[in-house]
Amino acid sequence: MTARPDDNATEFDCLVFIGRFQPPHLGHLAVIREALRQARQVIVLVGSAWQARSLRNPWRYEERLRMLRSAFEEEENARLKVVPLLDALYNNDVWVRDVQRKVRDIASPEHARLPRIGLIGASRGQSSYYLALFPQWESVSVPLVEGISASRIRDRLFRSASSAEDYLSTHAAHDLPPGVVARIRTFLEEATYGQLVEEQHLLDQYRQAWAQAPYPPIFVTVNAVVVQSGHVLLVRRTAAPGKGLYALPGGFISPHERLMDACLRELRERVRLKVPEAVLKGSLRGQRLFDEPHRSWRGRTLAEAFYFALRPEQQLPQLKPVKGGDHARWVPLADLDPESLFEDHFFIIQDFLGLPADFGGP
Repeated sequence: MTARPDDNATEFDCLVFIGRFQPPHLGHLAVIREALRQARQVIVLVGSAWQARSLRNPWRYEERLRMLRSAFEEEENARLKVVPLLDALYNNDVWVRDVQRKVRDIASPEHARLPRIGLIGASRGQSSYYLALFPQWESVSVPLVEGISASRIRDRLFRSASSAEDYLSTHAAHDLPPGVVARIRTFLEEATYGQLVEEQHLLDQYRQAWAQAPYPPIFVTVNAVVVQSGHVLLVRRTAAPGKGLYALPGGFISPHERLMDACLRELRERVRLKVPEAVLKGSLRGQRLFDEPHRSWRGRTLAEAFYFALRPEQQLPQLKPVKGGDHARWVPLADLDPESLFEDHFFIIQDFLGLPADFGGP
């Protein structure tokens, strides 16, 4: 248990720790316990909140919140403020503003003086990157706990049910607090876990198919952001990965195809959008390459996205169902939910339409 610091002995009014916590492990806890020792209040910003489940982000914000809380005593939890943070993958300024606002609203001064705020992180972690974005806050570095990696933990858990059980029985105590282990065991009984294991098997097959390539492959895809009368055109995926999630219409380009032609082909063949090609071309309002390194489960996958703003009409263009294909529909912009969108498609829409980063939550 971490003793509550005396206000006069505390170095900081508030320390901020940013992470994804997929899952929270003993290395994260070491940073938070040091923050509790040095500050009156600790703000833990949980990144990648409200994103669809994936092998990289298997646990929702609420699940990670319960995992984190389970690792601390009541008095410690009273000084911990855990806040969700939605990524803004293609606009650092939007993301930084959201972090600044959340910290400002929580750490507002109780007295006339300004609070002393610091950013805490593990050595060789992401803290050095974050420090460049928040020069107004002091830096606190905590020694890295060697041998613990969230990605390696996820790899053991989602390789197979037997691999997960072996890890939880033999090695998890060295990496994870007991409360997190207990919650992961419960998660293994859910249907969601089986779907993620299926996706891991598909990913392994995908990688094996390219194992003999002389260089790691880089894939090129296209996506269409088609908006009309406050609605965006989406398709619901019918197969893994991302089965049941909404996605932007698109796909891989053909070897002898230009990017725009590939995008128009996808709208014509996969969605059967009843809009003449000339009208679509005349409605083009933006084009951009989306290249976040972790954006796709396939590996390095670049997406060229085209933004079409169709003229408002009383009736939305018809969509003809494609036999055996994904199901397309017009979704009101107000109903967009990052947790139901595939890969980085919410952030692609966000970038073109200027949607806010602070999607919801406290």
